[in-house]
Amino acid sequence: MSPPPGKRRSKKGRKVRVDLRRNRSKPRRIGDWTQQARDEQESALDATNSEQIVPKGELSRRRTVFIHDETDRDAEGLNKGTVIAMRGLYADVDDGERVWPCTVRRMLRTRLIEGRHPVTVGDRVTFSVEPEVEGVEQEGVIESVEQRHGKLRRRVGRKTHTIVANVEQAIIVSSAAQPIPKPHLIDRYIVASLAGEITPVICMNKKDLDEDDIAALVLGRYQQLSYATLLTSAITGEGIDALCQTLQGRVSVIAGQSGVGKSSLLNAIQPGLELRIGDINEQLQRGRHTTTTATMLRLDIGGYVVDTPGVRSFDVSMIARNEFEEYFVDLAEHVPNCKFPDCTHIHESACAVKLAVERGHIHPERYESYRRLFEEEAESA
Repeated sequence: MSPPPGKRRSKKGRKVRVDLRRNRSKPRRIGDWTQQARDEQESALDATNSEQIVPKGELSRRRTVFIHDETDRDAEGLNKGTVIAMRGLYADVDDGERVWPCTVRRMLRTRLIEGRHPVTVGDRVTFSVEPEVEGVEQEGVIESVEQRHGKLRRRVGRKTHTIVANVEQAIIVSSAAQPIPKPHLIDRYIVASLAGEITPVICMNKKDLDEDDIAALVLGRYQQLSYATLLTSAITGEGIDALCQTLQGRVSVIAGQSGVGKSSLLNAIQPGLELRIGDINEQLQRGRHTTTTATMLRLDIGGYVVDTPGVRSFDVSMIARNEFEEYFVDLAEHVPNCKFPDCTHIHESACAVKLAVERGHIHPERYESYRRLFEEEAESA
């Protein structure tokens, strides 16, 4: 529908006011003029009686920018695509026909955000294409990012890092041996997944090395909580068909500790990927990082999977500590029975959660995961 007479649509889009990141502290006054007048009346009369006028308050970091609606995008020839990889300041954007190396519009980088970067893998973006220059690879510029859902996030220093956006499920991979499983790390991934509205799936890999049936014990804990589980071996092929069915036709992220075999599992599903595989430090029981950046891969069976770098720790302190209890389903059912409505389940008496732990209704390691998260968040506050 064309605009009414006398109200022609601006080619730049519609105007909005946006917040920017603060890059400086509140400016200090040059001097205390009242004290100068009292102590040095003569000097005060001769002093420069002017100060630099600077904006203050919230308006000091706001600016008018132009936002494009769908009609404007079509008119100005902007493209849509999905970020499939981040390479420093560049993002690889797939528009369905080709992959464009894209920078990020400076205004988008300076918008007020809590994250480390305004763009991440999985983001759906609109981008413009720079004019062709002979001998130079044609690039794009990301102009806007659509609203995210299905976010896997972690805390890095004082910033919240969104590892991936717009995914449906997280395949949380651990291993039966080499390295030994870390249930506390699995619990952290579950909390981060649920907080980001992602369905967690717990996968125990390296079944071929599991001489003591450790994998079955760990998975049993989560099966009792109604979480989906997988038992796999990238070497023997056990469980690979079940993993394929879980991934088929969906957008997933595969995450977990370094060295647990995430890349090996993806190579077993689709050998043509030829992802690098690392080895294990036998003394430290730690894997070596072979995946250095998150990358979205298209699967031949249908769907997409984001391969993420392995971690040795996973900080979720960006979640408020009074919210942790709702992401531990085995704790949540006992919370209403606590004596105090604001019970933290750490030091209070008459706590139904601690009583459930004593009676064996909640696994001690699950409660320990909750306690660690709660106390770490309190320390970082």
